[in-house]
Amino acid sequence: MTDLRLDGHTALVTGAGGGLGRAIAERLASLGATVYGTSRNPETAEHIAARYGTVPLTLDLGNTAYFPEFVSAMQRVSGGIDLLVNNAGINIPRAAVDVTQDDWDAVMNANLKGSFFLTTAVARNWLERKEGGSIVNIASQAGLVAIEERAAYGTSKAALIHLTKVLALEWAREGIRVNAVAPTFVRTELTRSTLDRPDWAAELLGRIPIGRFGEPADITGAVAFLLSDAASLITGQTLAIDGGYTIR
Repeated sequence: MTDLRLDGHTALVTGAGGGLGRAIAERLASLGATVYGTSRNPETAEHIAARYGTVPLTLDLGNTAYFPEFVSAMQRVSGGIDLLVNNAGINIPRAAVDVTQDDWDAVMNANLKGSFFLTTAVARNWLERKEGGSIVNIASQAGLVAIEERAAYGTSKAALIHLTKVLALEWAREGIRVNAVAPTFVRTELTRSTLDRPDWAAELLGRIPIGRFGEPADITGAVAFLLSDAASLITGQTLAIDGGYTIR
């Protein structure tokens, strides 16, 4: 199926240094895309660039004022990206009464504010050049159903899911598609603090009808599909990749 290939496309993947972000970047590269990946850590950014034969990109999602300059620099060095994956994000699992204002702001800035302003900076570039593009936001099942200790995280992902719809609506006639995926608990660095708690992990596993947690490879195919021409009539949608967690 050639429309699932990404040859000739250039992708920007945020948070590509490890876990799900690295797996997504590797899947896109395997399908023929030129991949640029970001990290907050300059050394990690160097490793990402070496892996994909591109240039190191250090990006802090909290520094939104820098995004227009970042996108302009990306345009110069890459010739222009046409695929964007908003993967970078954080979680600070706490009972709601223990969430501090600093916790709340950190989660919202990384998961929602940063993704929004990076996306609009990229889209503004596309609109000015009258170019299309495809965007996938990495949301979460926590944005679809309530999960304990996820007040800030779940709220940020629910907002990201709604933002996906709004941006898709605004940009559809400009050839820009915006979709999201909502994974269940996937075994990465981000979820280690949760899944390493045996009692809590057993409770969560009991909520997944398929009977297992996700692996990064479970998510990457859906991301690649939504970015590809095979999904050319799909926009504003969120695909739950959750083993059935949210069906009841």
